[in-house]
Amino acid sequence: MKKSILISIPTYNEEDNIIPLYEKLKENLEKVEMKIDFEVLFINDGSNDNTASRVLELMKVVDDVSLINLSRNFGKEIAMCAGFDYSNHDAVITMDADLQHPPEIIGEMIKLWVLGYDDVYAKRNKRNGESWFKKFSSKMFYKILDSLSETTVLADAGDFRLLDRKVVDAITRMRETQRYTKGIYNWVGFKKIAIQFDAEERLHGETKWNFSALLKLAVEGITSYTTAPLKLSMYFGFLISFVAFVYMIYVFIKTIIFGADTSGFPSLMIIILFLGGCQLISIGIIGEYLGRVFMESKERPLYFIENSYIAPSMKKSEKDSIK
Repeated sequence: MKKSILISIPTYNEEDNIIPLYEKLKENLEKVEMKIDFEVLFINDGSNDNTASRVLELMKVVDDVSLINLSRNFGKEIAMCAGFDYSNHDAVITMDADLQHPPEIIGEMIKLWVLGYDDVYAKRNKRNGESWFKKFSSKMFYKILDSLSETTVLADAGDFRLLDRKVVDAITRMRETQRYTKGIYNWVGFKKIAIQFDAEERLHGETKWNFSALLKLAVEGITSYTTAPLKLSMYFGFLISFVAFVYMIYVFIKTIIFGADTSGFPSLMIIILFLGGCQLISIGIIGEYLGRVFMESKERPLYFIENSYIAPSMKKSEKDSIK
C-alpha cells in the first residue's frame, strides 16, 4: 500500500524562504526511491510579512502544498502542534523554513523509518553561522536539563525529524499549553535513531531566537519538562536551615563562655539579606510552577485557525475546525 508523508513547516516572517525551500524539497523528494505521496504543509504562525501570500502564489502552480493560517502568533511549539493535529498521514517530517535543516537527508530518514524506527531525529554536528555564545549556552542548557530530568535529553537534536503515525498520535494526546516539544519527543518514547547533519546559515532573513527568546525557551524547557527546581529549592532550604542551626549553637556556646557582645551587625545583615534572597528565589520558582498550573486550569484551546487551504492532490476535507 502506498505510504503518505506530511512535511510540516511552521513559518513566521519567512516570505523570502518559501520558494527556495519548496524547490529544494522537491528536488530531493524526487530522488526518494519509494513511492510515497508527499504533502508540504506551511503553518503560518501569525506572520506580519507576505509569508501567506507567497505560499498561496506557490499553490497556484503546484498541487502538493497546503497552508494553515493561525489567527495570531502562538509560537513555534503551538504551530508544530497544529501540524500534528492536521496530519492523517503515515508519518510526519517537521522542519524549519530557513533551510538550516537540509532536505538532502530526508531520503535517509525515510530509509530508517522503513527499517522500523519510529522517531528518526536529525542531530547537529556543526552550527554554521551561530555565535560561540549561542553554541556554548545551548550545550550548557542541555547538560543542565539532562542532569535534572528523569528521562534522557538528546543534546543537539531539534525539531527536524521524521515521526511515525503512532508517535504523532501520542504527541497529539498531550494538550498542555506550556509545551516543550523536544522534551515530549523523549517522554513518549518509541524506537529512536539519530542521523547526523551540519546546520547551515539561514538563507534569508534574521533568526527569531535572540537572547531573550532563548532564555524564555530555557525556562520553558526546564519548568515544563521537570519539577527538579522545586526539589532543589527544598533541598537548599534544608541546607540553609542546617547551617543556621549550627550557627545558632555556635552563638549560644560562645555567649555562655565569653558573654554577650554588641558586635556583629555587618554579619547579621549579610545573613538576613542572604536568607531573604533565598526565600525570594524559592517563592519565584514556586510562582513559576503555580502560574503554569493556573494557565492549564483554564483549559483554553491551544490555537485558532483563521483559514486553511488544502492541496488539490490531497483528498481530505478542509480542516477549518478550531482545535
